[in-house]
Amino acid sequence: QIIVDDDDSKVWSLYDAGPRSIRCPLIFLPPVSGTADVFFQQILALTGWGYRVIALQYPVYWDHLEFCDGFRKLLDHLQLDKVHLFGASLGGFLAQKFAEYTHKSPRVQSLILCNSFSDTSIFNQTWTANSFWLMPAFMLKKIVLGNFASGPLDPEMADGIDFMVDRLESLGQSELASRLTLNCQNSYVEPHKIRDIPVTIMDVFDQSALSTEAKEEMYKLYPSARRAHLKTGGNFPYLCRSAEVNLYIQIHLLQFHGTRYAAIDPSMVSAEELEVQKISLHTSNEQEEP
Repeated sequence: QIIVDDDDSKVWSLYDAGPRSIRCPLIFLPPVSGTADVFFQQILALTGWGYRVIALQYPVYWDHLEFCDGFRKLLDHLQLDKVHLFGASLGGFLAQKFAEYTHKSPRVQSLILCNSFSDTSIFNQTWTANSFWLMPAFMLKKIVLGNFASGPLDPEMADGIDFMVDRLESLGQSELASRLTLNCQNSYVEPHKIRDIPVTIMDVFDQSALSTEAKEEMYKLYPSARRAHLKTGGNFPYLCRSAEVNLYIQIHLLQFHGTRYAAIDPSMVSAEELEVQKISLHTSNEQEEP
C-alpha cells in the first residue's frame, strides 16, 4: 500500500509481480466494481512468462484531474517513467485520460482498452454524477449490479460474476461513490492528444454493459488501433476468458520486445512460440466465424 498525496487517506493498493529490472511494466486498472485482485489470472500467467505486471486499486478521487495527478505521483514513486496500461471499463477511460493528461511529457507507452469507452455521457448519468456521494452504499451497489449480466450463463462467466460481486461487497461507500462519479462525470477523451500511442481495443460480442454505439465510437476514435474481439466474455473477460485475454495482451506487447519499452525479461522471449500462438488464435477465430 502506497500513499503519494498529501492526504493520508488516499492509499493506492497494488500487486507488483515479475522482474523488477523491467522499467516499462504493464499496469492494470480495474472497473468500477473491481479491486486490484480481479486481474489475478493475468498476474499469474504473465509473470510466469517473464512479464512485470502491476495491478492497482485506486484511492478515493472525485475528479479525473485529481486521479491523473495522483497516478502520476504513484509512477514517480515507483520510479517508472513509461508504462503500458490495461484498463477495464472505467479503468480504460482513466487510462485514456491519463495518456491525455501527460501528452506533453508522455508517460504512457501503449494502451489496451477492454470493454472501455471514450465519453462518459453514454451512461446518461451525468446529471446524477454529483449526487453519488450522498447515496448509501447499498444503493450504489445496486446501481453497479444493474449492469451485470443476468440470465443463463456458462460456468466460467457465472464464477466471474460471483467473484466480482464479492469484490464489490468489499468496497466502502466513498470508494464506490467516487468511482461512479468518475464513471459518469461529464467528460470525454481528446484523441488528438494521444493518437501516437499504440492501442489495442478489446471487446466482446455477447452481452456487456457497453452499447454498440459506445464500441463504434471507440473504433472511430482510434482508427489504427488493433482489435481484439472475443466471441463471449461478458463484462469481465479477463476473469472468464483469461487464456484469450492473456494471449491478446502478449500479442499487443510483442511490438515492444527488444526495445527499452519491453514489459518482458529479454531472456524469456521466444518469438517462435508466440508466432505459433498467434497463428493458432487466428485459425480458431476463423473457424468460429459463421
